[in-house]
Amino acid sequence: MTVNIPTILASDFDGVICDGMVEYFEVAWRTYCQIWAPTQQIATDDYASMFYSLRPVIETGWEMPVLIKAIVEGISEDNILKDWANITKRILAESNLKSSEVAHQLDSLRDDWIENDLEDWMSLHRFYPGVADRIKNMIASGVKIYIVTTKEGRFAHKLLQKEGIDLPREVIFGKEAKRPKYEILRELKTSTEGANIWFIEDRLNTLQLVKKQSDLDDVTLFLADWGYNTPSERLVAHSDPRMHLLSLAQYSQDFSDWV
Repeated sequence: MTVNIPTILASDFDGVICDGMVEYFEVAWRTYCQIWAPTQQIATDDYASMFYSLRPVIETGWEMPVLIKAIVEGISEDNILKDWANITKRILAESNLKSSEVAHQLDSLRDDWIENDLEDWMSLHRFYPGVADRIKNMIASGVKIYIVTTKEGRFAHKLLQKEGIDLPREVIFGKEAKRPKYEILRELKTSTEGANIWFIEDRLNTLQLVKKQSDLDDVTLFLADWGYNTPSERLVAHSDPRMHLLSLAQYSQDFSDWV
């Protein structure tokens, strides 16, 4: 089979390029304590372990402190995995909160942390092995790289810069874009005639939403199996003829090894 090299590679950030799990828990715990003022202000290892295990349910950052609230309430992992959307609605309603308010508090805490101790904040992130070098090679080869993430774009940009990846700020579409990822892919396709777009993501639901867009049928979809997804989600992607399950070893190789 002949494999065309993509002209555009659109990539998620968290869970594909960068693993910020330790930072997620830390900023989420601080936000949880600020909102709900629990008597126990020091996180336990068990809370952190459950948070890491359940990270795949999170779609956007504001959900992270809500997840900690659910864990502290004693909601089981199984229930959280099966009914996360309803659990978040209930917790927000009972606390008389809006998701935008939680997001604002989390982003403000993160901004203060970055402003006061950028090195400490950055130290809690790590790039997946080989990913930074692979991105640099792609850029050098002429492939246009776009970052499409639910993280604030400015945060992703700072981390990329620290890793020596020189991408213009305007090719990073973060939470501030305020539109679904498939809309951004549609814009990239419309603005670049004849573009061969590949999209790599670690959330199965996001890829399934792209798949539903008939005008994006020619976008090649990849699920990063090293990211924040579950074995059952990886099995679904593996069985879906529209998707490619991508390993970290494949990612570091030529594009012909991706499909």
